[in-house]
Formats: sequence, structure tokens, C-alpha cells
Amino acid sequence: MDVYEAVYGRRAVRAFGAEPVPREVLERVLTAAARAPSSGNLQPWHVYAVAGEPLAALKRRATARALAGDPGDEREYLMYPAGLASPYADRFAAAAAQRYEALGIDRDDPGRPMKIAALNTEAFGAPLVLFCYLDRTMGPGQWADAGMYLQTVMLLLRAEGLHSCPQVMWTMYRRTVGRTVGAPGGLVLFCGLSVGFEEEGAPRPRTGRADMTETVDFIGM
Repeated sequence: MDVYEAVYGRRAVRAFGAEPVPREVLERVLTAAARAPSSGNLQPWHVYAVAGEPLAALKRRATARALAGDPGDEREYLMYPAGLASPYADRFAAAAAQRYEALGIDRDDPGRPMKIAALNTEAFGAPLVLFCYLDRTMGPGQWADAGMYLQTVMLLLRAEGLHSCPQVMWTMYRRTVGRTVGAPGGLVLFCGLSVGFEEEGAPRPRTGRADMTETVDFIGM
């Protein structure tokens, strides 16, 4: 698959089929993804790949928490900065409205937060979730490195015909995840990445992107 095709074909899929992800494919993707850049070649990420019964049990425990109205574990980092202003708040609102519509959830539904949380804790039906951790001693630069690593993983998954959905939501249930994967206390959960084959017939919304002129200035060109 052409790199441009992979970039334009990648999107956060929220409806996966049950077909398992072959281990040899996943190993090929993660081996190649290790070539992602990291400052000083620290390679600060550590990934736990969870599937089968361990993932099913994790989904059950996390979904039970979500349906019980559990607000989740205390945050170790903010998902978004407080007081988002335009244009960021506008982009966020537009994407959220599109996402709720695709999931069939009315924005005015009082049970919306619980329903969204339960869909997330089911990993949208994905048969595999990659949990990406970083050492607590790492700083903003290494978190940026982890983002580049995960983007590389997602593009390689597309090259293999697979889809993914990055989910920071899993940090809300980080203690449940940590018990499942056995992560030591010195690691902090960055996010989960649901992986699988897209469910046939599922809605395929495409979140818009800002025009390049809004985010790029050319100087000396």
C-alpha cells in the first residue's frame, strides 16, 4: 500500500468484526514500527498486546465499571487542556457531534456518557487492544515520541488491511488495565489502541480536517 493511501485510509474505526488479528501480522507491524523516531533513540514506549480471554475479561470488568456510573480512576494526565478556545473547541465539538451521530447516540440523551463509556470499554468489538505505557521518569519529548510510534503502528496496520482506534479513555480505568497486563508501578498508561478488521456495513464517517492554510505558514518558499 502506498504511504499516501495508508495516511488517507487511516481513521478511528468504531465497529470491528470478531476475526482475530494473526500474531505473525502483529509481530511484523510492531517490528517495523520500532523504526519510528525517538529523541536520543530512547524508544520510551512499552506495549502490552492483549487478546483472547484476557481481553474479554478486561472488557467485562471495565464495562461493569462504566455501566455502574463509575467516574474512573484519578487522572494521571489531562486528556485535554482546560478552557479550550476557538478554533480547537470548534473542531472538538464538530467531531464529537459527528461521532455521536455515527454511534446512534443522541447528544441530549441523559445516558449518553454511560453509553459512550460502555462502547469504549468494549473496544468497539475489537479482538485486540495494544496498551502503550511510558516510564514515569519520561517528559513531554518522550510522550511526543510515543505519539510518533503509535502513528507508525496505525499506518502499518492499514498496510496490512487492518484498522485501529486510539483510545485515551482506557486511562480512566488504568487500574483495571494495569492488573490485567501486570504493568509495574513505574509505568504510566498513555492510551489503548483497538485493532482489528472493520465490521462489514458499519458507518464510515470521516472527520474533517482544517485547511492547510490554517495550520501552516510558509517562510522563504
